[in-house]
Amino acid sequence: MSKQRRHGAVEPHEDYGFFGPGSVVWKVWGYPTSLTVGFQRAVVVEELDPPLVAAVHRTQGIYQRPRTRYDRTLRYFAMVAFAGTREVCRAADVLVKVHSKAVGQLPYSEGTYDANDPASQLWIQLTGWHSILYAYERYGPGRLTEAEEAEYWEACATAAELQTCSPDDVPRTREGVRAYFERMRPQLSASPIARQAMNHLLRTELVLPPTPLWARPASMVVARAQRIATIATLPRWMRELAGIRQSRLLDALVVPVMKASFALAHLSPRLELRLLGRLSPSTVPVVAPIKLDIPPLRDEVLTPAEARTRHGYPKPAEAHLDLRARQATRVLGEGRAPSEQGLLESQEILGPLTS
Repeated sequence: MSKQRRHGAVEPHEDYGFFGPGSVVWKVWGYPTSLTVGFQRAVVVEELDPPLVAAVHRTQGIYQRPRTRYDRTLRYFAMVAFAGTREVCRAADVLVKVHSKAVGQLPYSEGTYDANDPASQLWIQLTGWHSILYAYERYGPGRLTEAEEAEYWEACATAAELQTCSPDDVPRTREGVRAYFERMRPQLSASPIARQAMNHLLRTELVLPPTPLWARPASMVVARAQRIATIATLPRWMRELAGIRQSRLLDALVVPVMKASFALAHLSPRLELRLLGRLSPSTVPVVAPIKLDIPPLRDEVLTPAEARTRHGYPKPAEAHLDLRARQATRVLGEGRAPSEQGLLESQEILGPLTS
């Protein structure tokens, strides 16, 4: 309790969530590479999937409210890794409602898209977890041990239970993850809307808060460095597909700069939280109890199944089927705009839609 009194502005989580202290998830996701370069890489790479980018383009959220969209998405990423199980189950449940409005016709090929489709959700899951690990390895302490890596991909499968995809489809090895991306490669496409989204999401300056005139040069340097660092993690074939240019010299030069910067930031939990607050204010309350070593109300780690039973939530794949069917009928059958129900409900959990 002394720590809670000393850091009275920080609320403890209800429990340790799905992973907890000592886990490889907390080790990797708790390093400053994860919620910066790792997260940015994930959302950029995701856009190469035609159904996903069609959903993103339809909602226009990344263009109309880039800061709040980035903030809310990063908060959810962090919640899965660090928040208490009740809070995460609630967020996962409302996210199904949010995604229910992202349905429609594919703009550049036959067929439809649905943000709750298990294949799209698996793509998001593996792109996210792979990007977080890749950034940690490139700009952080380096590769995990064999045992840690096995634990990491098992944890990825655990987290997949919070999506509409099946944890059985999550590879459990580095080789399996590589094989998944190779299978996906023929399906990926840098359509005009994909290129637009990828280049937009690489503009870190769009998600930074307003900066005083005297501080703008430093802010632009930070944004430019993160863009360079993120592009440097993209394979050449992906850059060529998306029309993203960056020299091999920049790829090499940015590594020691970012490694030193992240190592320095990691020396001070309070500095990490201040920097995170610049990118994503609503994520700070999720991460702060872990960074400041504030124990939860219950000293326990649950499985997703245990958490659903305790807190009364269905599996995301089985949640809100009536709403999802109504949304599909409105959009695909009647040609009307989808309901905003889930998006409005999500504000209490994921943060406001405007700032």
